[in-house]
Amino acid sequence: MAASTGGAPAGAPTTSTPATTPAATAPAIHTDPVTARSRSVAYKGPVYEKTATGEVVPYQPLAPTPTGQVGGATGGSPVGSPVGQTADTKPDLLVPGTLARYVNGLAAAPMSVPEPIQQIIWSANQIIGLPYIYGGGHASFTSPGYDCSGTVSFALHGADLLTTPMDSSEFMVWGSHGAGRYVTVFANGGHAYMTVAGLRLDTSSADDPSNQQGPRWRPLRPANEGFTVRHPLGM
Repeated sequence: MAASTGGAPAGAPTTSTPATTPAATAPAIHTDPVTARSRSVAYKGPVYEKTATGEVVPYQPLAPTPTGQVGGATGGSPVGSPVGQTADTKPDLLVPGTLARYVNGLAAAPMSVPEPIQQIIWSANQIIGLPYIYGGGHASFTSPGYDCSGTVSFALHGADLLTTPMDSSEFMVWGSHGAGRYVTVFANGGHAYMTVAGLRLDTSSADDPSNQQGPRWRPLRPANEGFTVRHPLGM
């Protein structure tokens, strides 16, 4: 049939309804919790330690000596080290799964998450128990104590996600908008804290039965109202 006369070529479908294909379903994005009703962080499961050589072994905490100091004869590494101990005494703890766990004051990083998430947790552990100092951690990442945004800055710097300490107002526009897959930063003009794999890193004791100030791992809050929500790109 000539093109000038219109019509359809031989063998073409006689219906004018276009063929349809099933819509592609986007894969679900894993997102760790950022709120919780319970203030309990109890954990009784297995805990492992990543050694300096990269080996993962069952964790064996050190037993205190009669003088209160950690005794090297028992092996292992201390958890929840006092302020006076050096940073290299904090172990790199691991637990199965995708959620971080609270182990005697420190956070054990989940095994089934990207390495930068583990590095954030292990870095933050190095300053757990230090006092709250206004402006601490801003002149330098090294400080005898930290404030809220200094704590968040130190943890992110440990995973090479931040090169310069930031204050809480700067965190309001840092990274990407909304909650992250593993890391979420909450910030306003006066305070900042973060959740990492299901635990909260915060200098404020809000919604924490311990009522202790300074950098610590704490339970998730029941709500995070009044804060801008940001996260590292891709995390």
